[in-house]
Formats: sequence, C-alpha cells, structure tokens
Amino acid sequence: MKVVVYGAKGKSGVEIVKELVSRGHQVVAVTRHADYSAPGATTAVDDASHPDKITAIVRGADAVVSALAPPVNDTDQIVGMTDRVVEGVSLAGGKNSGPRLLVVGGAGSLYVTTQDGKRVTLRDSGYLPAEWLPIVDSHIKLLDNLKKNQTIDWTYFSPAAFFEVGPRKGTFRLGKDDLIVGENGKSEISYADYAIAVADELEKPQFRGQRFTAAY
Repeated sequence: MKVVVYGAKGKSGVEIVKELVSRGHQVVAVTRHADYSAPGATTAVDDASHPDKITAIVRGADAVVSALAPPVNDTDQIVGMTDRVVEGVSLAGGKNSGPRLLVVGGAGSLYVTTQDGKRVTLRDSGYLPAEWLPIVDSHIKLLDNLKKNQTIDWTYFSPAAFFEVGPRKGTFRLGKDDLIVGENGKSEISYADYAIAVADELEKPQFRGQRFTAAY
C-alpha cells in the first residue's frame, strides 16, 4: 500500500513509519519541517493548515495516518488540524475512492467501571490529573466529529492509558470502547506495539467507521 503518515516525527509517528516500511509499504512521512528523513520512506512538508495541500499530498494513497500532536500551549488545535486532514482526505476521493484515514487518538473517551460499579469514561472517572484534561477533551471532540462524518472511511485508534516509549513485544490485546487493563492492574502499551496494531488494521481492516483500542 501507499500510506501517508502525518506527524511522522512524533513518538508514535516514528514507530508507525518504521513498522510500515518494514512490511514493504510505500510510505510518505509528513512533517512540519524539512530537516527530517525516514529510512525507506519518502518525505513531504506540511503543517496541516490547508485542506487543498493535504489533498495534493494524500491523493492516490491507499491510507492516511494522522499522528499529529497539537502545540503544548494550545491542545484544542488537534481538532482543527484533524478536521482539515479529514477534509483533505474527502477531497481526495472520499469514502468511495479516496484513502482510508486512521487517527491516532486518546484514551480519555474509553470506558471504565468505578469502584461503586458505574461505567463512565476514563475522563469522567476522576482518575486523570487535571492538567491532562484539555488534551483529553480535545480528543473526545475529535472522535465525536468523526462519528458524525459520512464522507470518508475512518478509524479512530485509542491507545492504552499509558502510551509510552518501550520495547516491541509483538503481543497485545484489542478492544473497542473499554479500557484494557492487564493482570498487573495497569493499562499500557509501547509506541512500537501500537504501531504494529496500526499496520495490522490498515492491512486487514476490522474497525472501519469505528474506534478501537489496544493494550497489554
């Protein structure tokens, strides 16, 4: 496949590009600045600010991965950035003839069961530090926007609660809307293993028009 990866220089983007290249896919790694190279991939420069430019980059691709990260001081920008990627993908052919879009999402909208037996989102569970909530809320809004969208073939991929640099184990569990917790009581996955799940979903789709998650 030809896969365009936006945010290719980020922690998840780097591993996604590496995994896709290792499987023999034609990868276009998109970053904000030209001082970047990815072994085995071609590169492009774009900041996801103009849908027309996004369209020009993604046209003819089989899939697009949005691994974009917003500026630290303006986390709500992730919504606008991703909306523009959605528009660019739509203009490149949309649901019928355009590329698929897989969005690297957040875990805050996944469901957990509280100690008193209530099923609530991780965001509303009280477990998350207050400083995390702005980016969590932005990702929830982003997911809501995708659920309303009928113009493209999308998938939203929530990671585990702890999304970290770590070894490539090659084993993890998949789920849909509930936070996956391991026997150690933790919900975690490495960027490298998350990248495996991204590549697997692109090669053999299971979650078109849905959200899914992965964790150990």
